[in-house]
Amino acid sequence: MSTLSSALKTTASGLAAERFRMDVISSNIANANTMRVNGKDPFRRLEVVLAPDRDGVKVVRTVEDQAPFRVVHEPGNPFADAEGNVIYSNVEPIYEMVNMISASRSYEANIAAFNSARTMIRSALSIGKV
Repeated sequence: MSTLSSALKTTASGLAAERFRMDVISSNIANANTMRVNGKDPFRRLEVVLAPDRDGVKVVRTVEDQAPFRVVHEPGNPFADAEGNVIYSNVEPIYEMVNMISASRSYEANIAAFNSARTMIRSALSIGKV
């Protein structure tokens, strides 16, 4: 039974990690079009750092992606610099959507593993019942 309960802990940690990843990706997407305003840099894309743990996986931290900001020539934009350029976040929405699909599939796989372990535990508990 110990092995099955550890399987539940492992999949639960995976679920929590992937849920956190999806939250960070959602934040990245929501902030994709932020721009430099009054000298304040736009949103920097965040990445989740995961690490193995005794009970599965854990979120270590989030880190800012140091990729350069996007520079778009928009001379009519009130936040454009002297050359007419606007500095936007370094978030690439298409890349984030690919990451969201990956995190979502991992989340679904953890749900399937959790349900399988739960079914095995129920079956083990019902052995010998008449």
